[in-house]
Amino acid sequence: MRDVLEDLVGWWQAGETVGVGTVVATWRSAPRPAGASMLVGPDGTAVGSVSGGCVEGAVYEEAKDVVESGVPTLERYGVSDDDAFAVGLTCGGILDVFVERVSRESFPELGEIAESVAAHEPVAVVTCVAGPDDRVGRRLVIWPDRSSGTLGLQRLDDAVAADARGMLAAGRTGMLHVGHDGERRGDDLSLFVNSFAPAARMVVFGAIDFAAAVARVGAFLGYRVTVCDARPVFATPKRFPDAHEVVVEWPHRYLQAEVDAGRIDERTVLCVLTHDPKFDVPLLEVALRIPVAYVGAMGSRRTHEERLARLEEAGLAKEELARLSSPIGLDLGARTPEETAVSIAAEIIAGRWGGSGERLTGIEGPIHKTADR
Repeated sequence: MRDVLEDLVGWWQAGETVGVGTVVATWRSAPRPAGASMLVGPDGTAVGSVSGGCVEGAVYEEAKDVVESGVPTLERYGVSDDDAFAVGLTCGGILDVFVERVSRESFPELGEIAESVAAHEPVAVVTCVAGPDDRVGRRLVIWPDRSSGTLGLQRLDDAVAADARGMLAAGRTGMLHVGHDGERRGDDLSLFVNSFAPAARMVVFGAIDFAAAVARVGAFLGYRVTVCDARPVFATPKRFPDAHEVVVEWPHRYLQAEVDAGRIDERTVLCVLTHDPKFDVPLLEVALRIPVAYVGAMGSRRTHEERLARLEEAGLAKEELARLSSPIGLDLGARTPEETAVSIAAEIIAGRWGGSGERLTGIEGPIHKTADR
């Protein structure tokens, strides 16, 4: 919904009613992830996408019907349906789309949610998408320190809020299945948790030309990018225009301070491009002991072996050293800083989604995978 939020809020502020279709679950090679949304405005305008073109027509008509009836629906589109080809979903995936009517009356918290998203404040919207008729469409809005709305029962709200905050902290969007009163072993209710967490961070250490290219591709992928280097003559915003911030500090001190401040999480990726022992060994001592998504370090194979020896001397365990991606990146034959940045980005993406890095033409099975992180 983040992609269509501005349009949705504009209609909402004008007192209009909007039909909203949101992907709440996917299987196999579904073209859009959970959370992707499409709007049908009061003038019939379609905004956004739930499938990249496969089922938009069907969702559009369903949204118009829901605006008229006021009754939300959960629709499944995919190859298991007799009507799959009729709606155009021939790519082998299945998706569940929750279609609802949104207005100031039905969704009074939307304005505050939009303000939180704009301020980079974490917020999650929990919607009941399947269950008893009196629960479907109810919402609970969760912030780290407060909540608004109700799913219909205080015990249920309390149980769901605890789980949703965990998902929000990890930046995860997805389904929860609970009992009528919030029992975690139950499945009376299907709840969709749409997390609006701040962008995941990419921290690039080493103010070199490769870092500028990595910062550029990191920002393109949606990361909030920081470039850090202890040398003020090189660590300047002018040299790294695509970075969100440039920090002059010893890398290991900066990283430890960010960890202590709670600004590093399991989605964070760390790219160590210094390939200088006085910088990267103390830095990697910190990086390999914290729960982040990726730690990669630049350097030749000789540099890598020497680095490993120094890290072993510093007391890092084999399990910690095994988390290090070095030499950094996938084998693409990269030469230039830009090509190397693509190689690094490819490795980060493969680690995030469980990809092998092989050519798709030479492997079988699903194109899209779901990794643990």
